[in-house]
Amino acid sequence: MASDNGSKVPAYVNTFFEERLERLFKLADLIEKIFASAGLEYRVVGGLATYQYVEEAAPDAGRLTRDIDILVRREDLEKIAKAAEPFGFRYRHAAGLDMLLPVEEPLARRAVHLVLAGEKVHQEDVEATPRLGPAKVIKGIRLVPLPDLVRMKLTSFRLKDQMHLKDLEEAGLLPPEIEAGLPPILRERLAQVRAHK
Repeated sequence: MASDNGSKVPAYVNTFFEERLERLFKLADLIEKIFASAGLEYRVVGGLATYQYVEEAAPDAGRLTRDIDILVRREDLEKIAKAAEPFGFRYRHAAGLDMLLPVEEPLARRAVHLVLAGEKVHQEDVEATPRLGPAKVIKGIRLVPLPDLVRMKLTSFRLKDQMHLKDLEEAGLLPPEIEAGLPPILRERLAQVRAHK
């Protein structure tokens, strides 16, 4: 690339983004190995699930997340903890959260957060999380089905959830059939998201 005066302009690559993305996908691959080794089911939810759906529909439009949330069964927690140890993770329950922490870097932002299927994350939540059903697999990652992801985002409804919903909308991933399956309060929240430009 050249500037107006003919001198070369260096091409910059966003290595920070690429490194974070690579780290996230390595972690997702490790999760798959942990669960496959124990014959356990899980589904990726949250920001990484949103990223995967958006990137498949509209490449380069996904918003990167910093950690991974997975939907698991409560009755599998003990098995998950045992399966994760050989892979360098330790199970921890703290402040009402279940997570797998890397032994070498035990920081919450590097953790795999375990969301319990069929339970409310917070008592005041409108809905419980979905139960584990069929997975949508994108690039080897087992994702919660899109309608379930949308319901989870609308139930949680933090600012980042609203941004993820915007991303899904802009990628054409909120069709009428998903909206039609929502209870009135979640349809109202979706309307709020759409009203903010």
